[in-house]
Amino acid sequence: MTTTRSTTTGTEALLRVRDLTVTFATPRGPLDAVRSLDLDLEPGGALGIVGESGSGKSMTSLAIMGLQPRAARRTGSVRLRGRELVGMSQADLRRVRGDRIAMVFQDPLSSLNPYYTVGLQIEEAYRAHRPGVTRRAARKVAVAALERVHIRDAAVRVDHYPHQFSGGMRQRVMIAMALSTEPELLIADEPTTALDVTVQAQILDLLQEIRRETGTGLVLITHDLAVVSEITDHIVVMKDGVCVERGAVEQIFTEPQHPYTRALLDAVPRIDDEIGALRAVAPGSPAARENAARENGDLA
Repeated sequence: MTTTRSTTTGTEALLRVRDLTVTFATPRGPLDAVRSLDLDLEPGGALGIVGESGSGKSMTSLAIMGLQPRAARRTGSVRLRGRELVGMSQADLRRVRGDRIAMVFQDPLSSLNPYYTVGLQIEEAYRAHRPGVTRRAARKVAVAALERVHIRDAAVRVDHYPHQFSGGMRQRVMIAMALSTEPELLIADEPTTALDVTVQAQILDLLQEIRRETGTGLVLITHDLAVVSEITDHIVVMKDGVCVERGAVEQIFTEPQHPYTRALLDAVPRIDDEIGALRAVAPGSPAARENAARENGDLA
């Protein structure tokens, strides 16, 4: 059954979003980029938010973090372990962001400063939330964080610059930076965009491994249903800033209720369909013989 309201369990939610709305003032009047959105994520759970470009996915992630544009107005409720984030002072929000909630953006090259080594950037992010930590201790944390995301020779690579890493390795650096403070919630916004399929699989495996080993909750933002099917427990489907369907991964994939969800699923390439199409036109197949007969004029 299609629903736009979320359900909860008896366990205290790690993340609970209620009636989240992000509104922009335009010459034609108020425009809701996100409207009346509810989300729930249990500790250690994984939630996928999917939809086409412009559906409100990334704006949702920014609003959860309190990073929506200044021109936008955020209303509703965002609670982390019961603590309300909407209306919180900027000073308090800065203490939460990067510490209890961390975010991995889709373009690591633009997110990393090209003038500083990746180690210095991880150290800076860590020390911002651990002001009493020495540079030497922060460097050890940076090396350990790079090792956690399986970057070889981390003790050497920590002194390299972003341009010395491949796209997949830069994304690993961003994940390492996000994990350095051991957050309770990790938001990954299109973390596999512009990566080839092999590297995509490696990044997804890494996120799954981190979730399993650390118990960190995960919100995965993507337009790719195949991606969320790999590592999330529940899916929220968004269109035009509104949740049109939500449910467990298996239910969404086997019994989609909303036409938009079905359209998204129909857009996913299926290798069995492609194989069937190839077999249909393979030499000697009935379809191939019929085509040949038609070309020879044997069929009307």
